[in-house]
This record gives sequence, C-alpha cells and structure tokens, in this order.
Amino acid sequence: MSSPTVPTTTNPDPTTIQQLPVPSPPPTSNNTNGNTTAQLEKPLPATTSPSTGSLSLPFHNNPTPVLTPPRRTLSAWATDILTVRPTGESGRRGFNPKSFSKIILRSSNLASRVVNVLWPVVPVAIAIRYALPEQQLAIFILHYLAMVPCANLLGFAGQELARKVPHVMGVLTETTLGSLVEIIMFIVLILRNDDEVDYIQVIKAAILGSILATMLLCLGLCFVVGGLVRQESTFSEAVSEAGSGLLLTAGFGLAIPTVFTHSLSGRLAEGDLERKALDISRSTALLLLIAYLVFVYFQSQTHHGIYDAIFVEEELRDDDRHEEMRMHRLTFTEVCVALILSIGLVTLIAINLVDKIHFLVAERHVSDAFVGLIMLPLVEKAAEHLTAIDEAYDNQMNFALSHVLGATLQTALFNGPLVVIVGWGLGKNMGLDFEIFDLAVLILAILTVGNFLRDQKSNYLEGVLCVIVYVAIAVAALYYPNPEHGGSDHGGASAPTEEPH
Repeated sequence: MSSPTVPTTTNPDPTTIQQLPVPSPPPTSNNTNGNTTAQLEKPLPATTSPSTGSLSLPFHNNPTPVLTPPRRTLSAWATDILTVRPTGESGRRGFNPKSFSKIILRSSNLASRVVNVLWPVVPVAIAIRYALPEQQLAIFILHYLAMVPCANLLGFAGQELARKVPHVMGVLTETTLGSLVEIIMFIVLILRNDDEVDYIQVIKAAILGSILATMLLCLGLCFVVGGLVRQESTFSEAVSEAGSGLLLTAGFGLAIPTVFTHSLSGRLAEGDLERKALDISRSTALLLLIAYLVFVYFQSQTHHGIYDAIFVEEELRDDDRHEEMRMHRLTFTEVCVALILSIGLVTLIAINLVDKIHFLVAERHVSDAFVGLIMLPLVEKAAEHLTAIDEAYDNQMNFALSHVLGATLQTALFNGPLVVIVGWGLGKNMGLDFEIFDLAVLILAILTVGNFLRDQKSNYLEGVLCVIVYVAIAVAALYYPNPEHGGSDHGGASAPTEEPH
C-alpha cells in the first residue's frame, strides 16, 4: 500500500501576503499549481471583560487568562456600602417590636433556634447575681449559659447587617461583630487585679484557646457536618491558600516573644529579660495589627472581585436558598437595636462571669490554663461556630471556611495584639510570651489544618481528626498546673504582675 502524497506549499513573497485581503469566513482555496494553501484566519481582537473592565488578550495568545479586577475608588466603595443588596431587603421601615421579636426568636438556622431556648436563663442569671451573691458556683454556671444566647443574638444581628452590604464587606463585618464578645471579655479581664488569679495568664491562654477552638473544633465540626450530608465538600483555593498562609504568619509572629524569652532564660538578668520580652511583645503586636489591616485592604479593595465571584457562586449553591429568600429580614433600625441590646447584655454578663473566675480557680481548683484555653473560648465563639456549621451543612463551605479562618485571623492578628496595646496604655505588663506547651500545640494545629486545606476538599474523617486533637488538648489543659507566681508563665519567664499567685 503506497503512502499518500503530502502536498507542498509554495512560500510566497512576504510583501504579497501583506497585500492579500483577509477573507471572512476564511475559505480554503487551491493555487494554480494544485497545492493547497494554508487557511488564513482573522486574528481575534483584544477584548474587555464586562465584569472587571480589564483588558485581556485573545484566547489563542492567552490560554489561561487572569482577570485582574480594577482598584475600587472611595466613592464606589461608599456607594456599595450604602446600597442594600436584594437578599437584605426587609420591605419594611423603622422598628416593629412584634416583627423584631419573631425574627430574633426564629433566627437564621435550626442550631440558633435551639440556642434561643436559653433566653430565660439570662434574667435568672442577672437576678441571682444580685439576690443570692453567695451562690457563686450557680452564678458562674448561669452566666456561662446566658452568654450563649446573647452572643448568638450578636452574631445574628451581624448576619442581618452582612446581608445588606457587599459580599466581602459582609463577611468582614459579620466576623468583626462576632469577635466583639471576645474583645469585651479581654478588656474586662485585663482590668481585673486579684491575689489568687493571674488574669494576664488567663488572657494569654484565652488568645490561643480561641484560635484553637475555631481552627480545630469549629472547622472539624464543619467538615463532619458537610461529610455527613455529602461524600466530599470542596472549597476555593483563593480562600484556603490566603487563610492558611496568614495563619502560619500569625503563628510565627506570636512565637517570636516566646522563643526569645525561653532562648535567653538564664543568660540575662530576670528583670532585663522581662523588660526586653515586653518590648518585643508590644512591637510584635503593632506589626500584627498592620498585617491585619493589609489583609482587610487586600480582601475589600484590591482583590475584592475574586472573593465577590466566589461568594456569589456560593450563594447559588446554598441548599436552603429558597427558604432563606422567603424569610423576613430585620430593618436597618432593628439591626441597630439588636446590636445595642446584645452588646449591652454581653458586657454585663462578661463582667459577672469574670468576677467568678476567682472562685473557680481558688475554690474549685480549676487551672488557669483550662479556664483560658477551653472554657472562655467556647462561650466567646459560640455564635460564629453555629453560623459556620450551618453554612457547611448547606453546602456553603467557602462561606464556612471564610468565617472560620476570618475569626481565627482576627483573634491572632487583631484581638490579641489589641489587648496588648490596651494593656500598654493601662500600665499592665501584658505580653505575647506564652508557655511552650500552648505555643507548641498552636503551631502543630496550624500545620495540621494547613495540610487538610491543601487539596481544597474535605470529608468527615478530617473533621473527626480535628475534633479529636482539640479534645486531647483540652484534657492536657485540665491537668496543667497553675503558675507558682502571678507574674510567671506556666513554665518560663514572662512579664511580671504586681500580685503573687
């Protein structure tokens, strides 16, 4: 069998090609020698993306085009803030007590509605605090339970406000309002002085405990809930990569004062080492605050288009989207009332709760580490945890991951450094030099979670493993001894306080 003859193409003069008209559509023609000429195609012009306005090359020159959104001007940003999204429209104006109560009690999901059953505990806790002040254990338990519905109300009001603003700004707003409970608790703690309890140590443990509770317990439960409904949940690389990278950076920043303190212990005079460690902690706190501001600017200004696209697509994946669209919304006035009410209740309950930590540590012999590392973070982050778990159940893993990583980063980069700066202004020796045990479990947790996020997939096995790791840390914290002196850390030098433990 003879092989087919391959036709040859005569190379024409380049000047002749330039003068040839470009046919459209390009036909295939034969020349006088019987040879088939190459098909001429009209080059595609550069196009402008309708969503971003950026110029992109033709597809054959740019097979994987990258759409870079333009920077937003201040006026455009302000316009977006003042424009209510359709999903946040309530169809009402002003304040209606009946509608307000119904919407608050109905809340946004089943878990929040279950939590609202605890609302009768709130007035009972406040009444017993002043009527039976000697019942200290009952006061602590009741206030601990009462904090949950109040934090849930604060989180729900944040959700309602987030639905009225652009997607990225909504996530940031909701995360910030959810962290108000933690900020209030830290401020109340740092204003306390006690002979029996080292409140500085409780704050340090609470900072790391909040990160661990959100990163291990909440994320693990999100993976478990998502894995029970579907075989595998997926999420965006943009969300996971930015979050895990910032987590590692935050862990590195928090580790610097601790590594410095323990590396030079015994080589410098104790007072000199404590003073230098405190200066390093304050400098690190300022740097972490700058890192958080850059992260917020990155999400809300220069790269908002990437996250907007992800969150818009995520809303379409919501399994309960049709039910949520039929739900009644709070008006802007009602949102403000809910925020004021919840912040006031959270502050009052936090003050009464912190007052009883002394009894819990001195009389019930619960360690500072367990109170700060486990007990306080669970009640501080209750609302955010419920929101993220509900989103994971509804197949909105990007939203859930944004809340988990956003809350974790806010604690590490903003809330923790903020309390150091506040302590600096109040003359308190609040630093970021942690115990080696606390820091070691934090770094290991960051590495573990980062490894789970690498493939942009999750299942219930990964979630169960995260929860098991958190329970193991809780057991170790329960048996961790209190420091012998109020100014010492659990095992290393730290910034001193005035009262001995």
